[in-house]
Amino acid sequence: MRDSRRTRRRVLQTAAAGSLAGLAGCQGLIGGNSDDESVTIPELATFRGSGAIIEGRPAPGGTSIEDLPDLSGELNLYIGGGEGGIYYRFVEMLQEIYPDFTVYESSAASSSLAQNIVEEVESGAPQADVFWSIDASSLGYVADNDAYDPLGDTVVEPVPSGFQGDDNAWVGVAGRARSVPYNTDQLDESDVPATVREFPTTASFPNTVGWAPTYGAFKSFVTAMRLLRGPDPTRDWLVAMRENGAQRFPDEFVVSQRVADGTIPVGFANHYYALRVKNQRPDAPLDLAFTSGDAGALVNVAGALKIQGTQKSDLVDLFVRHLLSAEAQEFFATVSFAYPMIPGVEPVGDLPTIDELSPPDIDLSALSNLEETLEIMREAGVPG
Repeated sequence: MRDSRRTRRRVLQTAAAGSLAGLAGCQGLIGGNSDDESVTIPELATFRGSGAIIEGRPAPGGTSIEDLPDLSGELNLYIGGGEGGIYYRFVEMLQEIYPDFTVYESSAASSSLAQNIVEEVESGAPQADVFWSIDASSLGYVADNDAYDPLGDTVVEPVPSGFQGDDNAWVGVAGRARSVPYNTDQLDESDVPATVREFPTTASFPNTVGWAPTYGAFKSFVTAMRLLRGPDPTRDWLVAMRENGAQRFPDEFVVSQRVADGTIPVGFANHYYALRVKNQRPDAPLDLAFTSGDAGALVNVAGALKIQGTQKSDLVDLFVRHLLSAEAQEFFATVSFAYPMIPGVEPVGDLPTIDELSPPDIDLSALSNLEETLEIMREAGVPG
């Protein structure tokens, strides 16, 4: 993918994988390098993950880092915890590539950071330039409170409109789809209902469905159901699932593992957890089904937002363009197993492409209103 003709960027010495264990936390310096020797873009393998489901992938399309201007200067970044730990690796890689680029990060839950941003902007003292949230609901909260500056048109242009905020408020950089992991030794894909509303009444599923109600992705899923169907049908569905013996697990990776183990035949989880299991256990009897047009088909995103009042507007735009580069999207697809946000970069394994999914017609920013969702879950006896 790269040759030796370009020498303005230093060769990346390591893939930066696994080097960030001590860097999560508040207001830490990630990387940074004052070395001004000639440099070059690393080869594609540096940006690509490894494992059974990664092998044989085509080279990604889209705009290459090599075709973007150099990053230079300092950015203060608020980045959501959880999946954000994987994203740290790419931030560090950028700093290795660009010796004059330094990022200072503060990491916490995306919802907490969103609240901080709104309070700081309202007080006239924003502490960061860019917000990288692991979910659209936190981005929507900041946007709804007018605590953002619009991203440039050229930044958001490559991303489908359904994964952008109004007025260029934010843009998705990595996607995750709700899915139904199922054990292929116990079920065929045709056994999986086409909509989540059918699960409580499916005769083969009493005491067999796994879910993780305390997990943020599950709460977003229930919020989507509430927005699509209303509070009463949502409460009724939760009650029916509980009474039908849905089994509770601490998170959706565990749900996917238990499905692969045969402990349960089916569950609800974000798509990438099953892929992580398969990448470690290629022979596991595990596959994914997708519902259609309902909350069970929700596609949420991690995304980036420019914080109102930043003095680094152009640098934020360029930084986000790097997050949407071919190399970044390949990294997110093959390391975190997220859905890429730009055409020309394929999802891993046998996943349907994002335009082949059938997500509900819902404004992702509206997922920020969790209060009513949590109340419905409590009333249904399924506390989050």
